Amino acid sequence: MKYESHIKPISFLKSHAAEIIKTIQVDREPLVITQNGEAKLVVMDIKSYDEQQQTLALLKILALGQKDIKEGLYRSAQDVLNDLDKDN
Repeated sequence: MKYESHIKPISFLKSHAAEIIKTIQVDREPLVITQNGEAKLVVMDIKSYDEQQQTLALLKILALGQKDIKEGLYRSAQDVLNDLDKDN
């Protein structure tokens, strides 16, 4: 992702907060805020944030699943299906 056009100093955030909110909600691109020339924070719309959190949760589940597989903590799909059939 290119951030060049989405980097602003903290003074810009202070003086253009309402404008920034509108722009971020429409563009759905995060804004990097700098202080003394160094990136300090990222401002993003809530919908993008929620989507990012959901994605991170799914990635965590996948990572845990891969760990279980490496440790041999799994069952074959056929065994699971057989158990489901027994319950019905």
